Amino acid sequence: MEVNRLDFYIGLSLAVSSSAFIGASFILKKKGLLRLASKGSMRAGQGGYAYLKEWLWWAGLISMGAGEAANFAAYAFAPATLVTPLGALSVLVSAVLSSYFLNERLNVHGKIGCLLCVLGSTVMVIHAPLEEEVASLSAMAEKLRDPGFIVFAVCVVGSSLVLIFAVAPRFGQKNVLVYILICSVIGSLSVSCVKGLGIGIKELFAGTAVLREPLFWSLVICLVICVSIQINYLNKALDIFNTSIVTPIYYVFFTTSVMACSAILFKEWLSMTTDGVVGTISGFLTIILGIFLLHAFKDITFSWDSLPLYLRKGPPQGFPWGHQPYVALPSHDTQAEDGMKLPREGSSKGGWGTHQRAP
Repeated sequence: MEVNRLDFYIGLSLAVSSSAFIGASFILKKKGLLRLASKGSMRAGQGGYAYLKEWLWWAGLISMGAGEAANFAAYAFAPATLVTPLGALSVLVSAVLSSYFLNERLNVHGKIGCLLCVLGSTVMVIHAPLEEEVASLSAMAEKLRDPGFIVFAVCVVGSSLVLIFAVAPRFGQKNVLVYILICSVIGSLSVSCVKGLGIGIKELFAGTAVLREPLFWSLVICLVICVSIQINYLNKALDIFNTSIVTPIYYVFFTTSVMACSAILFKEWLSMTTDGVVGTISGFLTIILGIFLLHAFKDITFSWDSLPLYLRKGPPQGFPWGHQPYVALPSHDTQAEDGMKLPREGSSKGGWGTHQRAP
């Protein structure tokens, strides 16, 4: 029991540190891409690869590599149902760091969205399904030959090719979802490769000759291809769009793809209870709500100090049930420009003060 508890805390620490490294990697990569843009180099969003000469970009890549390595090791100590949802912490880390180092404003809606991401991840950790145990590469091979997973893999590859060659050239620089979708659907296959390689490495240390298995090297090649595509299109998304937007949206689509792939490959949802299904879906919807707050209201200048300006006492004339509405009040400068003042409370008919703005 003590050993299992120790393994649990080691896996938890690795998962949290992984999120910190990955969240910081987005900031370092963005800083490197901004430096290149200021020098007039061909940007990654335009197909350039000058970022390969920028040390900040490489620092970001190393940070992401360290995060992925910690995440890979976390799966060896803690269940995947704990490790995967904690990836939402990288959204929080990236959003907070971008507000300090990239001057990307994080308003009240964004802060609430980050909090909802963390809360939703916690709910998912509590209710997520248990993963079916796969102890050898031969068992993994049987899973990969399942007709359901083959259909899923074909759909992923086909949709990725359509996005890369048909959609991305036309809409990639206008819509943030295009590049992120490419990274996310490809990422579902890369996670499957990582799990298979993790099983192979465990067998290797146990004395099994897995290096002679064609499946092991096939997983290595597939992982290299998937990761290369992810890095390329994630750089394009970071170069064009706001980091505080790219990171959370990427998390939502990536997590959805991984959960779908895991459900098809390991069939872990079949053993779930009703409360587990409801809890997992509720946690994930909470995360999506947090992402929506981060994305939909990112351009609205709103803070706790400005909240009183949006409140006003007294219901308007004819307002049912006597509820108090939320009305934006003009500032003192606007009142002076308009040359008008709000009438005193009760001075107009019905006890409601009205004001008019100059056309």
